[in-house]
Amino acid sequence: MKNLATILVFVFAFTFTTQAQKNKKRDQRRPKLSVEQHTDLAVKKMTLALDLSEKQQNKIKPLIAAKMAERKAFMEKRKEARKERKRPTADEIYAVKSKMLDNQIAMRNNMKEILNKEQFEKFEKMQKLRKMQGKKMMMKKMQNKRGKKVRRK
Repeated sequence: MKNLATILVFVFAFTFTTQAQKNKKRDQRRPKLSVEQHTDLAVKKMTLALDLSEKQQNKIKPLIAAKMAERKAFMEKRKEARKERKRPTADEIYAVKSKMLDNQIAMRNNMKEILNKEQFEKFEKMQKLRKMQGKKMMMKKMQNKRGKKVRRK
């Protein structure tokens, strides 16, 4: 009986240490970039994809900077809530989703004003592709968590 208890203790200790190492690797995997760096990279990617002029880049940069700053603040708030194991209420979820959709509408309208017709169409296609990739990643995460395949309807 003592041997069984000792073996169980070793197994649990080994499991916890490997789990902690996995979390460290996950944190090290992604570099921590500042809001300015994220903004700069996003503007450069859009410039390459949409062939933006210097004037368009200057108009888009503050929009993306505001979006990145807001996203970073939201992520920090979620991290704190997660540490406290606090779940958002239904009203909080509604407010966040509503605000997110309002921001998307405002961003789309601003981009429509800044970009010409061809650039805006390409921008819309990029957004749809990005959304589809996000859904694929979400499905993969769900499959990994559940350990089985998730059916699509």
